[in-house]
Amino acid sequence: MKILILGANGGLARNTTRVLLKRADVELTLYLRQAKRLKNPVPDRVTIIEGDVIDTAALQDAMQRQDVVYANLSGDMARQVESIIDAMHAVGLKRLIFISSMGIYSEVPGERYRSILHPYRDSAALIEASDLDYTILRPGWFTREPAGPYKLTQKGEPFAGHDISLDSLSGLIAKIATTPGLYVRNSIGVSDR
Repeated sequence: MKILILGANGGLARNTTRVLLKRADVELTLYLRQAKRLKNPVPDRVTIIEGDVIDTAALQDAMQRQDVVYANLSGDMARQVESIIDAMHAVGLKRLIFISSMGIYSEVPGERYRSILHPYRDSAALIEASDLDYTILRPGWFTREPAGPYKLTQKGEPFAGHDISLDSLSGLIAKIATTPGLYVRNSIGVSDR
């Protein structure tokens, strides 16, 4: 299983890299703007590529021979998603796991939608309109609690809970990335129970 991680220097991406490398059948390509920020944890199973997600040609090169793209991004997310979709189409890659945020559908009881969520909502809308085999994850706030049970809610359901253990979320991402067909074309809220 070959997995391309976009935004590989983020806290969740680094934690998920650690979890994925526990599996002997996984090879990772870590894609980030400044490669010097990461040390290669397992040189025979990990490739580090310096690049910007909005550079579609470089992204296409990184996507060659990959099975899954896992994106953990910030910034101009709509522009980044357009580049990801274009690059995936160009190389014939279909599977995308994308980290968004709780609240993008006004689904969190007692909380108002805020403009800070616009990039997450807009990028999710682009992905949902695509023909990709996507899974959008909408996690709660990260905690450093040990991995434990978590609650999944579908788009259209009220978000349950609030926080999510970083280790629980990384475990879920690894499970989705290595299980073909799991939660395809779903937008899932994730929180601790």
